[in-house]
Amino acid sequence: MEDIFLQIKDHNIELTAELFSMLFKANDKLGELIDALKTKENISYKGLKTKLNVFLKKNIEENIGANDFNEKVENPTTNNENIFLEEDNLTSDEQEITTEVASKISFSDQIQVSVSKLDNLMNLVGELMIEKDSLIAQNSLGNTNSFARLHRITSDLQYSVMDVRMVQVGFFFNKFFRTVRDVATLENKKVNLILEGTEIEIDRNILKIISDSMIHIIRNSVSHGVELPKIRKNSGKPEEGSLKLSARNDKDKIVIGISDDGAGINVNNIKEKALKNDLITPAYAKVITDEDALQLIFEPGFSGAEKVTEISGRGVGMDVVKKAVESIGGRVNVFTEVGVGTTIELDLPSSMAVKGALLFELNQQEFAIPLSYTEAVVSLFKKDIHVVKNGLMSTYLNKTISIVFLNDIYQLTTIDQMKERGVLHKTFNTINENQKLDVLVVSYNNKSMGIVVDKLIRQQEIVEKTLQNPLDKLEIFSGATILGNGNVCLVLDVTNILRTFFSEKR
Repeated sequence: MEDIFLQIKDHNIELTAELFSMLFKANDKLGELIDALKTKENISYKGLKTKLNVFLKKNIEENIGANDFNEKVENPTTNNENIFLEEDNLTSDEQEITTEVASKISFSDQIQVSVSKLDNLMNLVGELMIEKDSLIAQNSLGNTNSFARLHRITSDLQYSVMDVRMVQVGFFFNKFFRTVRDVATLENKKVNLILEGTEIEIDRNILKIISDSMIHIIRNSVSHGVELPKIRKNSGKPEEGSLKLSARNDKDKIVIGISDDGAGINVNNIKEKALKNDLITPAYAKVITDEDALQLIFEPGFSGAEKVTEISGRGVGMDVVKKAVESIGGRVNVFTEVGVGTTIELDLPSSMAVKGALLFELNQQEFAIPLSYTEAVVSLFKKDIHVVKNGLMSTYLNKTISIVFLNDIYQLTTIDQMKERGVLHKTFNTINENQKLDVLVVSYNNKSMGIVVDKLIRQQEIVEKTLQNPLDKLEIFSGATILGNGNVCLVLDVTNILRTFFSEKR
């Protein structure tokens, strides 16, 4: 491989698709050989090595002649040897100087730290934040200046540790050149990968969670999105398609985009597939908007593949992508235009360490709801809410939205019981006509809902921990945190509540 790279550098060999394929295979084989040092596995490599040698000899003989080729291979002169020859001609003073340099040891300003150590440090900082809030709550009348300094120092420490876990998305994006090339080769397509916003920083753990999702989206974009060269040419497009990976900051979020200049998504085809797979009813298909129809590609069981191939139609759908993104408080959006292309955007938190939340009270107990799903806080009276079938409705910003009393959901054994007739009317039927209601307007998947709670408390940054067995079976809660008063506060799972509620509307 090194001999081939040297001849490429000297312009004696031209880089071709065939050569790229051989070099990639050789690189993979090197990795297997390195791994075999530990596994003791017997790796076959001589056939590929012979193929590279034959390719090298054939191409060099055609360009510089057999004699020159044999001389170069058998009598190589390295740059190091040239340095030693030149050093013989140095004066004694110059040789001495060449020798303060050889003995000097330099250190990089970069160190490698195990991710597990950073995670452990972040957990300790999270506990420190909780203890700080507890201390301030217990000594609210104490030395204000001292507590202010404590708050500042712990906050600075928290964000410093968070900053250490941040990495540039460029290193992540660069891993997909091989993915794009492999898929394009299998599909007989030409695709160029473009990167933008590579300097944007994001939590490494977030990239780790979405990595499989990114692979799936990129494979889909090349397989389903970008057309074959002949079709692109007939459409007036360049034969080579383009796939762009981009990243940008948007307030407290990071938006990663995957854009192709392919055929786009035909909404009518989406509806037909959804009907065929019994994901929607014929009646709903007639009234569904194009925006809502696009969201059907994220439903379990939906597949746009006409046939099962190595790339698509293997049962791993976009629902897995959406679930992974939403597990860290993110969102997936789709924008498409037939004949122009498709863009899938992942709205992600910049860090998993802390998240903004709104604290509220229900039945004299504190709960939290992520700010990422909260659009507004409004006040309503009973006369502003109307009973319709199994639910309640009201108006927000000239838009009709569903209203749900969280107390009604809280009393259910399973979240699916929301679909039963009359269960979401119970609290509404008991409240006073003049009682002022605190309503949290939340949104997910382009659907909005007003959640009625007993009392709003305050906005606060929290460190959310996942629930352990058997509490992880609680369908309306995604995790928990500890407040400054020492109380455990459950975090509302907005995505699961809205997904279950609106699934019945089809």
